[in-house]
Amino acid sequence: MWVQAEVFLQTLVAGILLGGLYALIGIGMTLILGVMKIINLTHGQLMMVAMYIAFWLFTLFGIDPYVSLFIAPPLMFAFGMLIQKALVNPVLRVESILPHNQVILTVGIGLVLQNVATILFTSDYRSTPVDYASTAFYLSDLWAGTPVEISLSLPWAVSFLLSVVITVLLWFFLAHTDTGKSIRATAQDKDAALIMGVNVGLMRVITFGLGSALVACAGCLFIPIYYLFPALGSQFTLIAFVITILGGLGSTLGAILGGLILGVFESMTATYVGMGWAPVGRFVIFVAALVFLPGGVASLLKTRKLSK
Repeated sequence: MWVQAEVFLQTLVAGILLGGLYALIGIGMTLILGVMKIINLTHGQLMMVAMYIAFWLFTLFGIDPYVSLFIAPPLMFAFGMLIQKALVNPVLRVESILPHNQVILTVGIGLVLQNVATILFTSDYRSTPVDYASTAFYLSDLWAGTPVEISLSLPWAVSFLLSVVITVLLWFFLAHTDTGKSIRATAQDKDAALIMGVNVGLMRVITFGLGSALVACAGCLFIPIYYLFPALGSQFTLIAFVITILGGLGSTLGAILGGLILGVFESMTATYVGMGWAPVGRFVIFVAALVFLPGGVASLLKTRKLSK
C-alpha cells in the first residue's frame, strides 16, 4: 500500500512541476489571444528560438541557462514586437477572402523559424549538461521517519519556482501598472479602450512581445531538463493550444489551471498507462474539454462566481 501511495505522490509531484512550466507557456498564448483575438501558432517556435539562444550562451560563454533568463526573454520581447509590427499588423488591416488569415500567417512564421533553425543548427538533438542536472532532494533528508520516500529533482524544482515567480511578476504588471491595465482593457473591450484613450495598436505590439518573452522564459527553464531540436517548437505549440482550450480562451487564470491539469494528467498517464501514451493522454483531455467543457476551466470559475 505504501509503495502504491509513494508512486502516486511521486507522480503527482512530477505532474505539478511539469504543469507549472506548461502554465507559463499557456499564459503567453492566452495573453496574445485575449488582446488580439488570434491564436498564435508560432508560439512553440518562438520558444525553440529562445532555447537555442540559451543553448549557445551556455556552449560558447558558459552562461547558465537560468542566467540566460535575463538575456533571451528581452531579445524575444523585441523579436515578438517586430513580428507583430512588421507582419501581423499589415495582415490585420487587409481585407482577405481567407478567414483568420493572420492565424495562417503565424503558421508560416513558425515554419520559417523551424526551417531556418534546421539549416543553421541541423536536426541534431542538443542539451545543456549543467552540473546540477542529476541533483535531487529526498523527503527522508528532511523527515527521517517518513513512511513514503519522494524525490525532487533540483532543476525541475528550480524551474518550477522560477515559473511561479515570473507568473507573480506578470500578475503584478497586469494589475498594478498603467500599461498592464491598458492591456487588460484592450482584451476586455477594444472599442471601449479606444474611447478611453488607450493606444490599442501599441498595446497589441507590446502584448505580442510580452507573450514571446513569456514563452522564452519557459524555454530557458526547460533547456536544463529537456532536449533541443528544431522541430521541438511544433510540439510545444500544440501543448500551448491544448492548455489555452482547456483553460478557456483568453483567461490567464484558466491557463495556469489548464497547465497544471495537463501536467498532472500527462504524468499520471505516463506512470499508469505507459510513457508513450502521454501525448495520447494530452489529446484525450483536449477532446474531452471540447466536448464536455467548451468554455474551459474559466467558464467553471465564472459560473461559480455568478452563483455566489
